[in-house]
Amino acid sequence: MNYGATPRARALLPLVVPALLVGVGSSLILLLLSWVAERLQDLLWDTLPDAADVSGTSVGWIFAVLTAAGLVVGLLVWKMPGHAGPDPATLGLVDPPLPVRVLPGIALTVIVGLAGGVSLGPENPITAINIALAYALGVKAMPRTPAAEWLMLAAAGTIGALFGTPVAAALILSEVAVAPDPRPLWDRLFAPLVAAGAGALTTVLIAHPTFRIDVEAYRGPHWGDVLSAMVISTAAAAVGLCAVYVFPYLHRAFRQLGHPVLMLTVGGLVLGALGALGGHLTLFKGLDEMKELTAHSADHDAGNLLLLALVKLLALCVAAACGFRGGRIFPAVFVGVAIGMFAHALVDAVPPALGITCAILGVLLATTRQGWLSLFTAAVVVMDLSLLPVLCVAALPAWVLVTGRREMQIEEERPGRDVSASVAS
Repeated sequence: MNYGATPRARALLPLVVPALLVGVGSSLILLLLSWVAERLQDLLWDTLPDAADVSGTSVGWIFAVLTAAGLVVGLLVWKMPGHAGPDPATLGLVDPPLPVRVLPGIALTVIVGLAGGVSLGPENPITAINIALAYALGVKAMPRTPAAEWLMLAAAGTIGALFGTPVAAALILSEVAVAPDPRPLWDRLFAPLVAAGAGALTTVLIAHPTFRIDVEAYRGPHWGDVLSAMVISTAAAAVGLCAVYVFPYLHRAFRQLGHPVLMLTVGGLVLGALGALGGHLTLFKGLDEMKELTAHSADHDAGNLLLLALVKLLALCVAAACGFRGGRIFPAVFVGVAIGMFAHALVDAVPPALGITCAILGVLLATTRQGWLSLFTAAVVVMDLSLLPVLCVAALPAWVLVTGRREMQIEEERPGRDVSASVAS
């Protein structure tokens, strides 16, 4: 009997070290860009308003900072090499690698957008940066390794780092469309899971991220909860679909302005107006804001919660349509939290944990069209295993509503290398 490694196992082992390096590197790039954005955010929203003796949450300051962010990003897109990459509205979470020369522009635009309060997350541009770097370095170091492997490693490492767990990467990559591969699923995911684990551990050890919100504990499923869950998830998906269908019209309207500086400055003006209407909770990517919202739930009635959800959703559409770089996942989670709290405020019998998780599920299904990602994100925000059976049932009618419909991405020809892998944002 042969107790040595099988040929299939020997084929996996050479990818372990590259996967570890890509995973750790992806996490460090995420942490570096996030740290720079946070320092700039402190300057813009705390230090400068204090020096000017104004409130950083005042209407005037919100309007001014978001408008200035639009102007600065517009200038970067206009003047940086390669115009800071292709139109962000045409990109998903995992796309073919971009040219390395556009990466400095992408990094600068995402830093300014995150710090300036734009309603987008870091996931799409940072994944694009890591994929481009892994591809450029990987094909030189190991030219016989298929290009798609480097894409998958960088995507997995970044997603693991973003969510602080390799499970998120495994679930998302299981939905990635790739060229036919006869290998078993776990063979295909082996190296990406190594990268995802390395990225997740690096982020957890350095930054200790958490997505969990402060909400009343769920007391366990009841028959009435099943109906409530299906209604809430489907209603939230319908709200998300409204944004999906509005998105191309907004994108076309901003494109009519013709010049990136004009498009992004006007976009910043609109975001400033929305921020003034919704307040500071509707700014930024939404993770800290959703925690603040649930921690002070008694301060918000049903009308205010609905306003927060709609303003944030419209701000997400405007930011993504006018040319700001960023992802849709984290702002959509805030929208789901607000809608779930709204459902509880309307019907007190709906447990807040149930309402929030089902609303997150519905909004994400509509805006990302990724079932596993939506279920995973909804579950980790509340972290109660007793909600999982209800969530799985609630996903079904919501998915029937969204499947086959328009996605929140503009279909255009764009530059990029053919590595036979892509996924919607």
